[in-house]
Amino acid sequence: MLSPELCTDREISAMVRSFYEAVRKDETLGPIFNTHIRDWDGHLSKLTDFWSSILRGSGRFRGTPMPKHVALPDLNAHLFERWLALFRETTAVQPNRAMGEQAYDTAQRIAESLWYGYQMSRRPETVPTGLRHG
Repeated sequence: MLSPELCTDREISAMVRSFYEAVRKDETLGPIFNTHIRDWDGHLSKLTDFWSSILRGSGRFRGTPMPKHVALPDLNAHLFERWLALFRETTAVQPNRAMGEQAYDTAQRIAESLWYGYQMSRRPETVPTGLRHG
């Protein structure tokens, strides 16, 4: 549910920064993200716009995440599941519980969509598999 009243951009920025701090330190995801992202400040700003558009309906994000993810080599379900696990850990400790819950619910759908799209672009002849939501 898009709602400017759900949270502030400051809360979204804090969540995004906290999450990607964990991602960068993660032994599984950190090397991938740190290899592909050169400008972390710019990336975090873009992701804050992305989540502001999703959670608050701000319309600030302009972009297409699917092609950027599809272009990455050697992604697998475990990586998407790890991303979701870290996202769940981050959103679970947000002071704004409603924002955290809405963000995680949305992140699950986004991860599934990106994983399906990735599989379909790499192996269009096979049926895509889903992710485990632990």
